[in-house]
Amino acid sequence: MPDTRHHARVRLLSLLQSSGYRFVTPNTGTIRRMHRRGPPASPTLRDIFGWSLPFPEGALDPDFTESLEAADGLERTQAGLRSRLRCSSVGDLLFLHSAFPTDAADSVFLGPDSYRFANLIEATLMARTPEGPILDIGTGSGVGGLVAGARCPGSAVTLSDPNPAALALAAANAEHAGQTVQLCEARGYDAVCDGFGLILANPPFIAGGSGRVYRDGGDLHGARLSLDWAVEGMTRLRPGGRLLLYTGSPILTGGEDQLGRLLADAAREAGCSLTYQELDPDIFGGELGREAYQDVERIAAVGAVLTRPA
Repeated sequence: MPDTRHHARVRLLSLLQSSGYRFVTPNTGTIRRMHRRGPPASPTLRDIFGWSLPFPEGALDPDFTESLEAADGLERTQAGLRSRLRCSSVGDLLFLHSAFPTDAADSVFLGPDSYRFANLIEATLMARTPEGPILDIGTGSGVGGLVAGARCPGSAVTLSDPNPAALALAAANAEHAGQTVQLCEARGYDAVCDGFGLILANPPFIAGGSGRVYRDGGDLHGARLSLDWAVEGMTRLRPGGRLLLYTGSPILTGGEDQLGRLLADAAREAGCSLTYQELDPDIFGGELGREAYQDVERIAAVGAVLTRPA
């Protein structure tokens, strides 16, 4: 039986694209500042679907309202109507994801890390396109897999995530992008095969136990999941295959990049080559006031490419 919500989400994306919609989602602090200004008298599509601001009855074209309601994306609040879905542009692609604030345990995130991840994928694939299928592990809204799929038409792409809400949005984003993908509801590498030409990973990397699947990165100041995904991922590559990891690395007091050192050790043990770069020296600085980060001086955004020998 056709999924009415899925078709409505695809239609909503088509309506937004036809309108010329573009929106780059900034960090949480910027969004909060915009919300403190209050909703505009005449909200635009960017106010409604980008900034997640409330809007009055009649502010949306009926086609948008109908699609949003059918997608289970419209809610009524004391401040007015509100979209439960947000839409961001990444390059030429549009992605539905969760509206602000992303407080629910199954919220589907997209933000500055997603743009850095997409840029890293583009730069890596410009040098060499993969031979073999592509896996985007912990796909969320599908940014990694769909950016790679657009760059590598004809490649088999699997989008894997433990969150059914994420896979539902990723499915709509993929259909709108004209890409046929395989969806896999799984945690980590559970339920996926071996022999990938390219594995893409943008794991959670914040320390602590918030219970939110897209936030908690385990021990090593939140770097454990990144290390584990990289170590197991190297065993899932075909000869010549690459694993591309975007994550946050806690730089310890004194300047030690512990994750970079551990990745180098793991690559050497697996017989893989590693390229590693710091993409942004200082992200999520607000976390550093927490007890878990008392011996961390900054969190850096890093990109790693691990290549299995041919």
